[in-house]
Amino acid sequence: MYFKKCLVFVALSMIIGFVGCAKEKVEAPRQERITKKMIPPKAEIKGTNFLIEISDLQVIMIEDTATKEIVETPNLRGSIKITNKSKDNLDIQALALEYLDAAGKPIAFQSGERITKASMYFKVIKPEESFDGQLDVTIPMKAIKEKTLGKIEVNLIYIASPLSRETATFPEKIE
Repeated sequence: MYFKKCLVFVALSMIIGFVGCAKEKVEAPRQERITKKMIPPKAEIKGTNFLIEISDLQVIMIEDTATKEIVETPNLRGSIKITNKSKDNLDIQALALEYLDAAGKPIAFQSGERITKASMYFKVIKPEESFDGQLDVTIPMKAIKEKTLGKIEVNLIYIASPLSRETATFPEKIE
């Protein structure tokens, strides 16, 4: 008798468990990662001491699937190649971007947006040598939503130096 009660209890528990699990709804993701390519996807910038080649530019953003609103600050990513065109070493510190509209006015980040306008490198490049790296910065939501982006201004922060090292020795003794 006791065994039958336990068996009935286990069977009823399993039936309730299966019925309860079958009623769960599987919801679609509420956010979607969208990748848009920049036009043109590559750019070449010549300075007096350097050549910058930026390629594979794309904007990555997270969008709410129901409202189609951008839910966090979009990222601008791509590959970068910096070539030293001077006769001195270039101590590359960073590359900073400024986003401009068609009239050349800066596009500001709104309050609450994450701002990362520079990529740090800290790399010394000898004359006629190159450095390859990745660009990963944020871009204002306004530039995407209102399609106001007209130009991107690139600021390369570097120290040009002949960078020479000397070693000197002097005589010393311990008493």
